[in-house]
Amino acid sequence: MTRKKIVIGILAHVDAGKTTLIESILYQTGVIRELGRVDHEDAFLDTHELEKKRGITIFSKQARLELGDFEIVFLDTPGHSDFMFEMARTLQVLDYAILVVDGSKELKGYTKTLWDLLAQYEIPTVLFVNKMDKTGSDKLIAQKRLQQELSDTCLAFDIENSADFYDSVALLDETLMANYLETGKISDDEIADLIGQRLLFPCFYGSALRLIGTAEFLTNFPRFIQAKSYPTQFGARVFKISRDEKKTRLTHLKIMGGKLKVKDMLSGIAGKTGDEWSEKVEQIRLYSGGKYETVQEVSAGNIVAITGLTQSYAGQSLGNDSTPVTPVMTPIFSYAITVPIGVDTAIFYKNLQIFEEENPELHIVWYKKTNEIHVRVMGEVQIEILKSVIFARLGLNVTFKESRVVYQETIAQTVYGVGHFEPLRHYSEVHVLLEPLPRGAGLQFANLCSEEMLEKSYQKGVMTHLQEKSHLGVLTGSAITDVKITLLTGRAHNKHTHGGDFREATYRAVRHGLRKAESVLLEPYYYFDLAVPVDKIGRAMSDLTRMQAEFSEPQLTGDLATLSGTAPAILLQNYQAEITAYTSGNGNISLNLAGYDLCHNADEVIADFAYDIAADLENTADSVFCGKGKSFLIAWDEVENYRHLENPYTS
Repeated sequence: MTRKKIVIGILAHVDAGKTTLIESILYQTGVIRELGRVDHEDAFLDTHELEKKRGITIFSKQARLELGDFEIVFLDTPGHSDFMFEMARTLQVLDYAILVVDGSKELKGYTKTLWDLLAQYEIPTVLFVNKMDKTGSDKLIAQKRLQQELSDTCLAFDIENSADFYDSVALLDETLMANYLETGKISDDEIADLIGQRLLFPCFYGSALRLIGTAEFLTNFPRFIQAKSYPTQFGARVFKISRDEKKTRLTHLKIMGGKLKVKDMLSGIAGKTGDEWSEKVEQIRLYSGGKYETVQEVSAGNIVAITGLTQSYAGQSLGNDSTPVTPVMTPIFSYAITVPIGVDTAIFYKNLQIFEEENPELHIVWYKKTNEIHVRVMGEVQIEILKSVIFARLGLNVTFKESRVVYQETIAQTVYGVGHFEPLRHYSEVHVLLEPLPRGAGLQFANLCSEEMLEKSYQKGVMTHLQEKSHLGVLTGSAITDVKITLLTGRAHNKHTHGGDFREATYRAVRHGLRKAESVLLEPYYYFDLAVPVDKIGRAMSDLTRMQAEFSEPQLTGDLATLSGTAPAILLQNYQAEITAYTSGNGNISLNLAGYDLCHNADEVIADFAYDIAADLENTADSVFCGKGKSFLIAWDEVENYRHLENPYTS
């Protein structure tokens, strides 16, 4: 029997019982014989020593099981917000998600962040409301909370109370309601369609620790999932890079079409250099927990780890895959790593590149002028884990210096940019259009260039160069975001265009557009939930106003008042210490990334950076032309007078 393949991610706020739910599922389906627990250091998926020591999931891992007509791969993801990027990398390969929430408490801010990410990736989502055995848990209150704070189409899947359940489902779709009134029935496939379109979010209730409600969940959940159809041509999506205990490099991917066999040749573009590569698949592994089996061939829908690739990267499409890239927020604080005395910085930096391969969000940079290595992290827990991993792999004890906020830049209006690169016996010219996008859209890319103007192979190179580089803004030298960059036209020379020429022209074209544009500085913002004793609410509101926060009316629960809203991350960064002091330890604040928005003190930050655009020769907007056998440099504000192609944006 050939089972349909389904990939399901399990997500949760830390301590919601996510790993416990996975253990109960594996136990009740016969994958494991004994229930493990995180706090007992024997969970099936938390196999890393750091996970056992900390009692939290740090690295995404998978478990395989057969359930009905399906072969299911469960991807377990970290629940701590410091490791949200490890979680987010899995979203691009999920067919469904199970969001675990603690039914005995108010919804955590991070749960709402997860909900928003699942919506952004358009992943059909099922909720398991856990810990319903705890004193004070109330199903009606929990259900109302989900409908108010997440979606009013979160429905409790009380299949046994069929009349009320099907009445509620029918209300979600006019056609479905008409058919229901006529036949009195709604099929499982019709419900599955609603779930697949994210019009319906099933809610199951229970206690994973006590195995309450988990059997019903396993019985009913598979009734309402549908396998995807995949193309016959091979395609794959890389979502993770790791290394096994023998330091073998593993490329974790989902087969998005066709088949993959051992010894197949795969090709792609290297993330940093833009060079093309072609490498052979040496081994295909199917992991479940800490163990794996090797196979000779896998088909579409499968999650595998392969060996043999040295230049693949997380987020890369291979073969015929065209999975859209969805932007995910990056860490908002940058720390300097203190290099141990006697250690060569260049060698240390090279060794750290392995960590960035596995965790691209680290953005490790070596500033040679100051001999400092900077890394971006989410918080103190991630710093401690990173210290431990560096010591385990490199044998070095490192420290992290004081953090600095990671700013971003964008543009306020549409602009046109030109890049020309023509040293003697070289040639390339590129024209691009830069357009502002809404907050949180990230960078988007498009191609309007005609093949009559530029061959397809050159166009492909330009598009690669647009996407491979972290383009820097002109206010502080921070990375740009929320911009759509479109290739308009370009020109090559039959004899003189060489490898690397279009990289130079492309970078200069983008930079030229940025020099022309009105730029805007952005800073990170936090969502916050601040709870303080009622008699301290005045102080709290005064503080939040001072910190440029926008917040709702206080919500009173007993002796506590809760304020929710957003504020610049830099102003909230150390506020917990103040709260502890003025509430005598009876207040707390939870913080979650809200994204980037206008910097509240842009002029001050720009002055502090003192970024010298003209001195940044690695990101120049000037172009190189050639005449009378000599090449010469043309300043960015004169480039359009020397361009070889007409401006297609105006013409």
